[in-house]
Amino acid sequence: MAKSKIKKIGLLTSGGDAPGMNAAIRAVVRTALYHNKQIAGIHRGYEGLILGNIKPMNSRSVSNIIHRGGTILKTARCLEFMTEKGMKKAFANVKKNKIDALIVIGGDGTFKGADEFSRRFEIPVMGVPGTIDNDLYGTDYTIGFDTATNTTIEAIDKIRDTAASHNRLFFIEVMGRDSGCIALWSGIAGGSEAILLPEKQTSFNDLITTLQNGARSKKSSSIVIIAEGEKSGGALVIAEK
Repeated sequence: MAKSKIKKIGLLTSGGDAPGMNAAIRAVVRTALYHNKQIAGIHRGYEGLILGNIKPMNSRSVSNIIHRGGTILKTARCLEFMTEKGMKKAFANVKKNKIDALIVIGGDGTFKGADEFSRRFEIPVMGVPGTIDNDLYGTDYTIGFDTATNTTIEAIDKIRDTAASHNRLFFIEVMGRDSGCIALWSGIAGGSEAILLPEKQTSFNDLITTLQNGARSKKSSSIVIIAEGEKSGGALVIAEK
């Protein structure tokens, strides 16, 4: 087998932060060092790649971060990277820092940028799926999805206590612009009466019927989970209707 030409790897996190990103950073750094590869941390995602905000990392760089939320490499959304000029600046810094390959941790937008960058400049790029929405094909669970779902379930459980005490109907909006995974999983686990998703249009009349049936069966409370990307306009609009 030919010896790998990759000696130095650049690592960045991009897009929205997700719980577990620091654990992924730690795994990448320590695995690279185990295989005698240099690792360079790129701060603030693609923006940092364009600005040259790149620093070497070692095992001490990732000490005591596995339990921390967010990302020690910071993150930012960077529209400039999607332009030819921005990508050329980024590639100039890749060459300047003698980086042979990139590992990017992020979601759909991060991967689209990485794919274009890899094709344009013929540099190997590996993507690690990190997004609470769980909306990337090819992986069972993206980094952050489990934590986001369990956090939502904890909130639903607390709201359920108040709803039952006061015989109330609560509408709870959760994150998920194009993906209803958090809403679906947390809604099922939290025992919600209805779940509204971006992927499937729910009739307003069907929702009313479901809630009326619950009231007739003397339910002491009702909870409706709504993904933020649901086509009717979100929890406030539906609650007003």
